[in-house]
Amino acid sequence: MSREEILNELKKVLAPYTVNKEMLNSIGEQTDLIKDLKINSANLVDIIIDAEAKYNIEIDNDNAEKMINVATCINVIMEKLNQNK
Repeated sequence: MSREEILNELKKVLAPYTVNKEMLNSIGEQTDLIKDLKINSANLVDIIIDAEAKYNIEIDNDNAEKMINVATCINVIMEKLNQNK
């Protein structure tokens, strides 16, 4: 999967947890999940669980802690997908 494909899928994962729906349409790799999308920390756990299910991957605690912006989310997902090959 390309970064763009993961970004498009990630938007769907983030949508239910995003307070600022208009910002969701214009997210990029530098978008901060908490500051920009107003996602609370409890929902970050839900997002990680949803991403694990969506991509059939396991995200460990070390990687989960890195997932604070869109770029790091994509990096972690790509890394895990490549490990599953």
